[in-house]
Amino acid sequence: MSEVIFRDYTISSDPGRLDAARVHHWLSTDTYWALGRTREKQDAAIAGSLNFGAYEAGSGEQVAYARIVTDHATFAWLCDVYVDPAVRGEGLGTALVTAVRDHLAPAGLRRILLATADAHGVYEKIGFRTLETADKWMALGVQ
Repeated sequence: MSEVIFRDYTISSDPGRLDAARVHHWLSTDTYWALGRTREKQDAAIAGSLNFGAYEAGSGEQVAYARIVTDHATFAWLCDVYVDPAVRGEGLGTALVTAVRDHLAPAGLRRILLATADAHGVYEKIGFRTLETADKWMALGVQ
């Protein structure tokens, strides 16, 4: 488990702190990639992943989320990154993904991937780059 302080927020990988109902609400109602996702599907995703939350220091209320699918040895997929609209623009998304990157660093992963339609700038600040050889990658089940 890791914990990082960023301004008035604590970023933690403690699964006991997650507000699963809030995460489900955010993702299933306010994202383009998980719109309509069921609570059961979200709970299963949480259970099978490494999860990070960001929490307000005073209230402990969760204000951001990120999920990582990984074997902890060679590969990780960063997904479901969400920052509550009320706290966007404060650098919390960048801090959250930085905490994820730093948490995974000791594993010596060969690659951490993600897919985004609209937040390239956030991830580029942390070192992510657009794939130069995208023609080598394939996917099953996408449009």
